Amino acid sequence: MPTLAFVDIETTGSHFERDRITELAIISYGPQGLQRWSRLIDPGQYIPEHIQQLTGITPDMVAGQGLFTQHAKDVLEQLQGKIFVAHNARFDYGFIKASMKRAGYDFTAKVLCTVKLSRRLFPQQDRHNLDTLIRVHDLHVEDRHRAMTDADLLLQFWQKIQERWSDEELLSHVDALLQRPAVPSHLDADLLDEIPEQPGVYIFYAEDRFPLYIGKSRSLRTRVLSHFQNTQDRKALKLSMQVRDLDWIQTAGELGALLLEARLIKERLPSLNIQLRRSRELCSWQLAESEDGYLQPVLVNAEQIDWGVQEDLYGVFASRKEALSMLSYIAKEHDFCELRLGLEKPPKKSKKDLSDSSSSNHSPCFAYQLKRCRGACVGAEKALVFNWRLQEAMASWHLKTWPYPGPIGIREEQDVHVVDRWRYLGSAANESEIEELLLAGEPEFDLDIYKILKKHLGKTNKHNIMDLSTWRMTTPI
Repeated sequence: MPTLAFVDIETTGSHFERDRITELAIISYGPQGLQRWSRLIDPGQYIPEHIQQLTGITPDMVAGQGLFTQHAKDVLEQLQGKIFVAHNARFDYGFIKASMKRAGYDFTAKVLCTVKLSRRLFPQQDRHNLDTLIRVHDLHVEDRHRAMTDADLLLQFWQKIQERWSDEELLSHVDALLQRPAVPSHLDADLLDEIPEQPGVYIFYAEDRFPLYIGKSRSLRTRVLSHFQNTQDRKALKLSMQVRDLDWIQTAGELGALLLEARLIKERLPSLNIQLRRSRELCSWQLAESEDGYLQPVLVNAEQIDWGVQEDLYGVFASRKEALSMLSYIAKEHDFCELRLGLEKPPKKSKKDLSDSSSSNHSPCFAYQLKRCRGACVGAEKALVFNWRLQEAMASWHLKTWPYPGPIGIREEQDVHVVDRWRYLGSAANESEIEELLLAGEPEFDLDIYKILKKHLGKTNKHNIMDLSTWRMTTPI
C-alpha cells in the first residue's frame, strides 16, 4: 500500500483564490509508519467572525506564525510522492495547490476523496459527511473543526475499513477512484486537477485561444469532465476534437455563474454556443388606439424603448418573427381578429365597392369566415369588449418595470451583484468595487439578463437586496 497523506485545512472562507489557509495538518501513514505535522498559518487577512466561532482560530493565534509562503517548502516535503487524502478533497487540494502556486511551487498529487471512498464502500448510507462517518464508524473526536483533529478522523476511518477489507481489496478501490478521466489528447490533463468543485463559468478554447464554448455550472470540475464522457453526442465529440485549452472563473454561487455566462457569451462569441448570443433585433409590443377606438399592437424596436421604465410594453422579443409568433398565438387562442391585430392585410376593395357609397368600410378577416374571429373586423365585436379582451390576453406578457428606486446589490455569499433597471453592471467583493461599477456606466439592455434577474428576484429574500440608489463609499455591505 502506498503512503497516504491525510490532510485537513482551516481557512478564512471558501474561495481558494480569494481566501487563505489558517491551519494545515498532515498525517502520513504507510510502510514507514505514522507521522504527524501541523502548523498555524498567518492568512495575511482578517478571519471573519463566523469562521472564528466555527474553528476557534482567532487573529491573535495566527499572528506571527508566518505566511504560507514561509511554510510552502515544508508542506511540499510532507506531501511529495504521497496520495493526497481529504474529505471533499477538491476543497483542500484546491486551496493548497493555489497557495503553492502563489509561493512559486508547481504542486500536483494523486487525490483520494474519502467522501467518494465512503460512497463506494458503503452505498447503503444516505449521507457521507464527516459527522456521519463519526457516528456510523464510532470514530473518536476531541476538538472538531481543527485541522489535526479532522485529519485524524480520516486516519481513523481508514483504519476502520482496513479491518473489513484486505490491502489488495482496498488498493483496487483506491485505484478505481484515482483513475484520471479520459480527456482530449490536445488538452493538458493536469489542468483538470486545478478545477474546483465550486460554482462558476468555464471557457474552452480552440487553436490560437479562439473561444470555442462557454458554459456554467454549480460544480465546475464535474461539469467540465462530463463534456468528455459522452462520446455518442455529436456536439460533445466535436468539442473534444477541437479543444486545446480551458479557463474557468469561480463565482460566489449559481446566480453569479448565470449572469457571467450570459455576458461572456455575448462578449466573446464562442463558435459552439447557440443560445445567449446578443440579439440586435430586440423589440416589444405597445398598444395604440386606432381612429375607430380599437386597440392595435404596434411593434417598437430597442432604440425606441426605455427598458425598465416604460409601463406600456408587452414582451421582450429577440426578433420581429418571434414577436409576430406570440401575437399569432394570442389571436388563435382567443379568437381575435387578425386584421385588427395587424397580422392580416385588409383585402383590396373592388371597383364596385369603391363606387358604392353604401358599402361597409369594414371587410371580414379570413378567420371570421372560418368562425374563429368574434367579428371586430366588421364591427360585430365592439371596441370596448375587444380592447378589454386584448389587454387581458396580453397581461401575462406585460413587461415588468424596474421595481426599485435605483440600482440594487444582490448578495450571494461574499459577492454583491450590482444591477440597475434589469441591467447587470457586474459583481463586487467590497465597497470600492461597488463604487467603481456604479460609476462605470450602464450597459445596454440584455434579454437573457432580464430573464435571469426577473426569475431570481421573484424568489430572493429581501434581506439579500441592498438599496444602492443613494450609495456612498461609507455605506456598509
